[in-house]
Amino acid sequence: MAPTTKKYDYIVIGGGSGGSGAARRAAGWYGKKTALVSAGVSGGCCVNVGCVPKKMTWNFASINETIHKSKYYHYDATKGVPFDFHKFVDDRDSRIKTLNGAYESNWAKDGVDLIHATAKFLSDHELEITPNDGSEVYTLSADHITIATGSYATVPKDIEGAKHGITSDEYFLIKELPKSMVFVGAGYISVELAGVMAALGVETHMFIRGETFLRKFDPMVQDILTKHYEEMGVHIHKKHPGIKKVELLNPAKDESDPREKKLKITSNDGSEIITNELLWAIGRGAETRGLGLENTGVKLDKTGHVIVDKFQETSVKGPCYSLGDITGQAELTPVAIAAGRQLGNRLFGPKEYSAAHLDYDNIPTVVFSHPTVGTVGLTEPAAVERFGKENVKVYETKFSGMFYDVFPKDIKAQYPTAFKMIVQGPEERVVGLHILGEGTDEMMQGFGVAVKMGARKQDFDSTVAIHPTSAEELVTLAPGSRRDAK
Repeated sequence: MAPTTKKYDYIVIGGGSGGSGAARRAAGWYGKKTALVSAGVSGGCCVNVGCVPKKMTWNFASINETIHKSKYYHYDATKGVPFDFHKFVDDRDSRIKTLNGAYESNWAKDGVDLIHATAKFLSDHELEITPNDGSEVYTLSADHITIATGSYATVPKDIEGAKHGITSDEYFLIKELPKSMVFVGAGYISVELAGVMAALGVETHMFIRGETFLRKFDPMVQDILTKHYEEMGVHIHKKHPGIKKVELLNPAKDESDPREKKLKITSNDGSEIITNELLWAIGRGAETRGLGLENTGVKLDKTGHVIVDKFQETSVKGPCYSLGDITGQAELTPVAIAAGRQLGNRLFGPKEYSAAHLDYDNIPTVVFSHPTVGTVGLTEPAAVERFGKENVKVYETKFSGMFYDVFPKDIKAQYPTAFKMIVQGPEERVVGLHILGEGTDEMMQGFGVAVKMGARKQDFDSTVAIHPTSAEELVTLAPGSRRDAK
């Protein structure tokens, strides 16, 4: 083994947003000698196969939805408006390439040494570095090392032919829309990507184990959004018995064009379906593969995630830290970024940051479904479990946004907006807020601040409404909309 070639104050493993935040804070703010070891494309999952391409594709699909709705505003769209998905994907990929470059440029400005390589722990303080370009392996050491390698999409190991399906990673390689597509899973990824395909006219199937999807969300969200997806034409196979095997009847000549691909999916009850593409959205695994954690004292939980305390310290106190999806804590890009910045402040900042850490309570988030969902705080069942049924009240309302006022009554009813506010105690402290409908993705950020600050129902009531908007309904919830928790 070659001798250690360089010693750093700080090394971050992983080129995603969380690792970037930690490295830039250490180098750019506090002048620490910092290396960022990244085996993949700069920007990580979010920029390349996650948040950014997902939102851009959601925008593309939403335009198509709006065009179809425009006839109720007397726009002549009866013949449809042609679109070029292939060209859109090329533009999207070009934008992502630009963002990759921006990440690397910012790292350079902050003085971060970017190393395109894989890293393996030799000890708590030392890493074996294998460069991507095939050059000689060498070692690095640091007083502090942060593991921020994220997660990876999983494919079933016990289903015959599962390899013929794809994950969300390969989804973003598609440039020609298939005629039909099957999504397996009931979480964020399945709901978001299936919604996009349905909005673009693809025959869309969802295989879910229960009666509703987004099972970790408030029951209101689950019930209303599942029903809406059915009304928009998504074939939801509820209480699905599971898949027995997947057969490739006809391969695609190009992975970006699944139109000629033909899969036969056989379920455990004997039912069959023929489709062009199958996407596994059954969860993600912590990306600990090849890290050599067995050479350290870093411990994993039963799901394979790195165990950390509130300060992002692993079981190896001092040299080894971890943050982001690999820890299984609120697996969201902004969470990883915030945790990375707080860690950088605590390790290298002035004394006032000696206890800096990310508070994981009341983190707002959005599902880019059709329509969007925003949520922060506790669900109704969780609030009852924490505070007791007698101490929880619920304010709720359901309506159709003003945009749909010109729609026929039966069509208007298919486009719901629904808000739920969960309050606790005599002060009616807001402990949960769940909003569904057009525009809720943008609404939630501001209302998330209010909930994080400990707002009460009366604080919402004392805020003057912005009219006419859907958001005003959250500050005008009348006593008549209140009920006891279930």
